[in-house]
Amino acid sequence: MSAETDLSVALRAPRRTFAIISHPDAGKTTLTEKLLLHAGAIRLAGHVRARGEGRRTQSDWMAIERARGISVSSSVMTFEYGGLVFNLLDTPGHEDFSEDTYRTLTAVDSAVMVIDAAKGIESQTRKLFEVCRLRDVPIITFINKVDREGREPFELLDEITETLALDVSPVTWPVGMGGRFQGCFDLRRNRLLRTEWAREGRFLEVDGIEDERLAAHLPADIRAEFVESAGLASAGYPALDAESYQAGHLTPVVFGTALKEVCVRELLDSLLAWAPPPKAQPATPRAVEPSEPAVTGFVFKVQANMDPNHRDRVAFMRVCSGRFRRGMKLKQAATGKMIAINAPIFFFAREREVVDEAWPGDIIGIPNHGVLRVGDTLTEGADLRFTGLPNFAPEILRRVRLQDPIRAKQMRRALEDLAEEGVAQIFRPIQGSDWIVGVVGALQLDVLRSRIETEYKVAIAFEQAPFETARWATSDDPAALKAFVAAHPFAVAEDRDGVPVFLARSAWDLQRTAQDNTAIRFSATRERA
Repeated sequence: MSAETDLSVALRAPRRTFAIISHPDAGKTTLTEKLLLHAGAIRLAGHVRARGEGRRTQSDWMAIERARGISVSSSVMTFEYGGLVFNLLDTPGHEDFSEDTYRTLTAVDSAVMVIDAAKGIESQTRKLFEVCRLRDVPIITFINKVDREGREPFELLDEITETLALDVSPVTWPVGMGGRFQGCFDLRRNRLLRTEWAREGRFLEVDGIEDERLAAHLPADIRAEFVESAGLASAGYPALDAESYQAGHLTPVVFGTALKEVCVRELLDSLLAWAPPPKAQPATPRAVEPSEPAVTGFVFKVQANMDPNHRDRVAFMRVCSGRFRRGMKLKQAATGKMIAINAPIFFFAREREVVDEAWPGDIIGIPNHGVLRVGDTLTEGADLRFTGLPNFAPEILRRVRLQDPIRAKQMRRALEDLAEEGVAQIFRPIQGSDWIVGVVGALQLDVLRSRIETEYKVAIAFEQAPFETARWATSDDPAALKAFVAAHPFAVAEDRDGVPVFLARSAWDLQRTAQDNTAIRFSATRERA
């Protein structure tokens, strides 16, 4: 069988690769585990179906995540449902980890946006939606916690329409809200989904929202309110159009409650029915189509110490085209070197399994010792580079203070490892021996310190740095750049690639320096090599 025929067969059993995004505390991690539960991937939320009942598979697997009840790192879970293979990427909800979430969104073909029914669209939800829009990522909306007191369904839908400029198409509708919540109604399949039936997968199939059989299962007043509101919703909002959804113009909306498992299966079925297959990925000099026979992929995440006993280091690669096979050699575009990939793995959060092959849309892990970095392109030989994974200028800069000077080598290793992951950026001033770390938010500093102490056994502290912001300094004139660096020895550092970074003491300092050095470009982003 030819490579082209082989690939076409695989694409007829396609992958669905999606992320779950939300503002903190909207219920994203709970929904993730309930999706896995209803897909049959786990028996109880937080436990593996195979390899022993006691092995945990929560997407929040780090000690600090479990201690604080938040996601601080993206995790990948691969499972099967309805004859398709799904790659689910759970992303950090907290805005302090937005870089990790942005990188993750470059590797997916669709997203599930989780909204708290009481709070509606929050700031981080809006930011993540804009990232999805920039990359044409279609979104299914899950309005969570409808069993708690919250806002009216029409108010929530109107907010989505007005704030995000999206058409909405309700898939399910709540029957009562808050303390009067009875369950939801599947508008597409005419099914009543009562709360107490959810865990068993039971439902009542009827002929429509006015079917008299509903009277035996719902209080009269709640039923009357439901018939009126669901009737208005069915008449007032457009029918679900798969083409409009995949173009990013319309979002199917599933009302439910992840904690009580109401409409979790309906969300899964929505992904099964409408989520798009792998799409073309932006690259230079040309975009890469998933149907191309040659293997290509890009690294969007590196995770160190998933197994702290072995100091492992795993690069997460999105397969963009071709049939990847275990043991094949791929070219690292940045260096031109061939890398043999002998033990590729699929993920189930922290758990892993060696795989023999992977297809477009799959996320595979490549164990390595610092060879692969975020943004790396891997190909069977083609000269191309995937684009869209920039570094962002940090908003907080801190000096690193080592408690025990004897541990300097271990501290450097820890900083470099975690910078590779994207936990923080590290800068080394041209003059001086201090390390400076840059982060988007203060919570990243807590994570950085906790992981260095836990995984590397090195005690550190952070001190206020005399700088407010950082900008990458570049120029078309190498002599001008060299002169600028020489003239600012205490305000210029190098990032981990050796690229000059101007450390500004204030916004005024940055503006004045830019005015005085017109041959230098000061950029808040830098495309990864």
